[in-house]
Amino acid sequence: MTDLQETKLIFLAFAALLVCPAAPADDPPLHPTDRQQIINRYEKILQDNPIDTFRAPNALEKHSKRGDALFILGRFAESVTEYQAMVAISPETDASHWRLGIALFFAKLPDQAARQFEKYHSFDNVDRENGIWRYLCQYQAHGQETADRELIRYNKDDREPFPAVYRLFDGSLTPEAALAAIPNDLPADERDKRLFYTELYLGMLNVVQKKPTVAREQLRRATGRKWPRTAGYGPNFMWHVARLQFEQLDNSVADRETSPPKPDAENPTPDAAD
Repeated sequence: MTDLQETKLIFLAFAALLVCPAAPADDPPLHPTDRQQIINRYEKILQDNPIDTFRAPNALEKHSKRGDALFILGRFAESVTEYQAMVAISPETDASHWRLGIALFFAKLPDQAARQFEKYHSFDNVDRENGIWRYLCQYQAHGQETADRELIRYNKDDREPFPAVYRLFDGSLTPEAALAAIPNDLPADERDKRLFYTELYLGMLNVVQKKPTVAREQLRRATGRKWPRTAGYGPNFMWHVARLQFEQLDNSVADRETSPPKPDAENPTPDAAD
């Protein structure tokens, strides 16, 4: 890429932000009332789907609903248990169980999560989104060098915007260029979709790279998008991924801002000196 082309892409990225501005940085992407409605809805799903016996006729469906509800409520370890129960009942669901992989990642079990996404690659060797999750897990478990070395290589076409988004992970595309690659003249929903996935995975990449400030802003933008909330099961689940990761980062920032400063060992406060 020439310097002129790179400059043009960066200019277009800033133009894109003007066309689809995000909420101000201090605005919550989800109103507290909406958040409480989500909690109430999924707590009711748990209540309505108790597991009576492991071999009940509808146990697989109930474990699936319970796993989703627990994940969306931020109870990640319990979500893993429910998804693993699905696999125990129906082993053929294992290879395609991407939700289990994501739950394992959030439950801080990145090694197990990476293995789950490796299984998924044997099920679907086109989906770059799976390769992204495996990379994130490898990065968490073993560091950037291993993640870079073992990044899955894809040769077949994939859905938008993942050909461009995946290049963020192999280092061949900058964040500015990835955003600039999204045309301004797309239908509103299609543009919102591409922005959502690009912002989501820019945010997740910065999470594993331990850049919480940048990650928080990207995930705030992704959580503020309208398309994934109504686009169907998969996009809605991924919207909750963005929301939950944003909330974790946001709570971490709030904790730091409200925690009293630690006394300086060389210049203790009067109380500490006593």
